[in-house]
Amino acid sequence: MKKVGNHNSISRKLFFSVALTLCISLTSFSQTAAPAAAPVAPAAVATASGGDPVKGKELFNANCAACHKLDAKATGPMLRGVAAKHEMAWIYKWVHNSSDMIKSGDAAAVKLFEENNKSVMTAFPQLATTDIDNIIAYTSEPKAEAPAATVGGPVVDKAQEGSGVTNSVILGALALVMAMLVVMLVLVNNVLRKVAKANGIEVAPKETTMPIWKAFAKNQFLVLVSAIFLLLTGAYLVYGFLMQVGVDQNYEPIQPIHYSHRIHAGSNGINCKYCHSAARVSKHSNIPSLNVCMNCHKNIAEVSDTTATPDHSKAFYDGEIQKLYKAVGWDASTQSYTGKTEPVKWVRIHNLPDFVYFNHSQHVNVAGVECQTCHGPVQTYEVMKQFSPLTMGWCIDCHRKTEVKMEGNDYYTKIHEQLSKKYGVEKLTAAQMGGLECGKCHY
Repeated sequence: MKKVGNHNSISRKLFFSVALTLCISLTSFSQTAAPAAAPVAPAAVATASGGDPVKGKELFNANCAACHKLDAKATGPMLRGVAAKHEMAWIYKWVHNSSDMIKSGDAAAVKLFEENNKSVMTAFPQLATTDIDNIIAYTSEPKAEAPAATVGGPVVDKAQEGSGVTNSVILGALALVMAMLVVMLVLVNNVLRKVAKANGIEVAPKETTMPIWKAFAKNQFLVLVSAIFLLLTGAYLVYGFLMQVGVDQNYEPIQPIHYSHRIHAGSNGINCKYCHSAARVSKHSNIPSLNVCMNCHKNIAEVSDTTATPDHSKAFYDGEIQKLYKAVGWDASTQSYTGKTEPVKWVRIHNLPDFVYFNHSQHVNVAGVECQTCHGPVQTYEVMKQFSPLTMGWCIDCHRKTEVKMEGNDYYTKIHEQLSKKYGVEKLTAAQMGGLECGKCHY
């Protein structure tokens, strides 16, 4: 009988060719999507008072937002629809000098003063009547309705929605094609076997070979080289593991109240040392007390719509501000403290061993090191994390590279002159100034 090769190779090639073609075509088809229509921005509409709400918004944010909100009571009353409560002539007088109106005994002025905890409104004589008209036009705009959110609903990809083809349809089609190919492969294999049997053709049996592990075990050189390689690899991995003990780089815990450095230090440009004031004068940097937060959030009960991100909605940020209010015992409706406070259990992120001495004031105040040098670009962090490894090697490397700033720093003048002559350099590094001495950082 004739002996021929294995016919299964032909069927395998046919199977993989058809499957590859179908996968490429279906993937290309699934990526086709209808372009989304660009949103149309609504035009600014002037109100009946003749003011411009766009200019009014700018004036409101610059002069009124510190004490007033459009839709909630703050230090002063909410201002949306205020034009319907008072005549424009009365509003002009009130904005220009509210104290005179209260002293004159104006009934509406006295009532407003009493209703708002006798808070005296700042006089704005510099605002023209046209400026006040613009502010009133802004406060007279109807409140924008928030889009209804589907709680727990699936997120629909607009590109797929426009194409009319979903992932389920594509996966179902691929599964059907794969099943058909498997059936075809079985049928072709059976037909080839029957044809070979009818023509007296004997399919060559598969030759038996020595298992690879037996061949490897018989080669003593390969066994020796592999054993040495495994020992060296194991030692390297154990060393690397032990060197990472106590190193918490990129540690990013969830805090009880979400605080976004991206918003505060980034978008709002708040200086790091405004909140962490102890870093300038103390060994330790402080966790800001909640009264520092309330310096701003007494009048900021919600964030702007532009603050929201795909991961954190406006409602999420507003809810975190309410957690702050609950912790300090602040009642936003009455603009007063209730006296009921709750401690906030912050999770510590940066933590050095007890035998390591590090002084924030020496680095921040004397050396003028920027906070981002050690803590990374915190102005971009949504959740604070440990940026640097804080290892001994990292500190030593910084001392070897960082030059001592002498501008306006009389403390190091004498020793700098002596050591710069000794080392023959114009500017000394922290290491040359003794920054590598063991006693500088260890007790």
